Amino acid sequence: MLFALVAGAATALSPCVLPVLPAVLGAGVTGGRRRPLGVVTGLVAAFTFATVALVYVIDALGLPDDLVRTLAIVTLLVFGISLLVPGLGGRIESWGSRIAPGPARVGGDGFGSGLVLGASLGFVYTPCAGPILAGVITVSAAQDFTAGKLAVALAYAVGSGAVLYLLMLGGRRVADRLSPYRAWVQAATGAAMVAVALAMTAELDLEFQNAIADDLPSVLVNPSGELEQSESVADQLAAVSGAHGAAEGGVAEAAAGTELPSYGQAPDFVATGEWFNTERDEPLSIAGLAAEDRVVLIDFWTYTCINCIRTLPYLTAWDSEYRDDGLTVVGVHAPEFAFEKDAGNVAAAIERHGIHYPVVQDNELGTWNAFANRYWPAKYLIDADGEIRFVHFGEGAYQETEAAIRSLLAEAGDERLGRGASATTERIDPALRTPETYLGTDRAAGWVEAPVAGTRGYDAPAPGALGLNEFALDGRWEVDRQSATAAGRAAISLSFQARRVFLVLGSARGPRSFELLLDGEPIAAGDAGEDVGSARVTVRGQRLYRLVDLPRAGRHTLELAFEPGISGYAFTFG
Repeated sequence: MLFALVAGAATALSPCVLPVLPAVLGAGVTGGRRRPLGVVTGLVAAFTFATVALVYVIDALGLPDDLVRTLAIVTLLVFGISLLVPGLGGRIESWGSRIAPGPARVGGDGFGSGLVLGASLGFVYTPCAGPILAGVITVSAAQDFTAGKLAVALAYAVGSGAVLYLLMLGGRRVADRLSPYRAWVQAATGAAMVAVALAMTAELDLEFQNAIADDLPSVLVNPSGELEQSESVADQLAAVSGAHGAAEGGVAEAAAGTELPSYGQAPDFVATGEWFNTERDEPLSIAGLAAEDRVVLIDFWTYTCINCIRTLPYLTAWDSEYRDDGLTVVGVHAPEFAFEKDAGNVAAAIERHGIHYPVVQDNELGTWNAFANRYWPAKYLIDADGEIRFVHFGEGAYQETEAAIRSLLAEAGDERLGRGASATTERIDPALRTPETYLGTDRAAGWVEAPVAGTRGYDAPAPGALGLNEFALDGRWEVDRQSATAAGRAAISLSFQARRVFLVLGSARGPRSFELLLDGEPIAAGDAGEDVGSARVTVRGQRLYRLVDLPRAGRHTLELAFEPGISGYAFTFG
């Protein structure tokens, strides 16, 4: 609960709160002296209700999933217009005051109208819930309601409400100094609320949040990010949510042809973003799929992960072979880098890899945490009753996974299955000796001179002087937590033992290129990856680039000479 309280307070300082801010500040400017308290009380109550209980109500009544957002938009419009139209605000204030207890109503202090406004803001604020809350509140009518879930949601809401209350009090103090212009301030606040509501109807608020995720430091985009993703918090999330946790299971049983074990009810898809490859891009739910007697294979992946990419041929083959028999494959795209949150990038990757099964963006890692997952790729096989029956992390175990699929389809009543799916994929060379590494400060390892946050120059030793698995920056680089961007003449050299070399790259300033030298010579066509032409790579999109593809693994040196503006994120090898 303490973690949730702190995370809630941090969320109130993140860009996600911007759609709520005009109304919050407006509450400090307008209404009676207790209106800010009413706003906070309503927000905390509505936020807690929306994250814990409302999903059950919506599911039971068969209402659309975006009902909460629609109600929030309507309420923002009403309150915004009330501030713009003289006299209308007073009527709403009078109506809202009837909701408050007797003493507050008689005092005319605005608590009641603040309560109504705060309740609407609680629904607007719900999508801001970070992974801590999303990992506990699994947003499924199939999940049991527990006091632990309610307590965590309430603590999160109280943490946010306390910070927002301070902002409202600050807004009221500023307004007192601007009392001669109160009418103008009130009108401006109303206009801002109407503008936010209209922007939300076009989902511009969501586009804004995705855009700033690429351009602002992660500490500003998600102040509680490190806390929420820490191992200790994740373990406590798993305990409260009842998630399966980061442990494999069912592989031995699938191989032996015996009944698969049960690991409990599967959580639902939580805090999701855009859906792809569903009917009208509508969201799916575990409860809904179970109601249709579907067996579900969930694959946690991200489009720059080479380990994930190598499993995709099997996933697409299983989807093609068993979809009509009752299997639904769902790819949960859990991004590792900020640019992977961009829906356009994900859509391009889906098309590039020929994926036809449903994919959902898990930008806030809500579903990732609901499953207490830790790995890319990770596969969770769920039976037609909604229970987890098989878990596997990483590549491989393809025969066992298909055997588990067939077993659960047979349990669901379809025993007339075909001979099986057929797929091939590239394999890791057994002589591989070089581990992955990152160019950002968060996870950099193996560098002769460790990358340092900020812009500065680096001096690299001669490539031949590098020891095995050593990396070196040279020239001028701008480094942050996730990446290193060439800020002038810049190069990277490394000594590796592998067959293949991959590098996640991007270029924010349009296409840029760089040269590759393998063992001191321009890389030959027969040794070059598919993204290399004439010993050069042109970076056009933010994705994984294939640089080296040798006949067999061996020890080599690689030098990359970059044009300014190219950003590197992570090296992987195969």
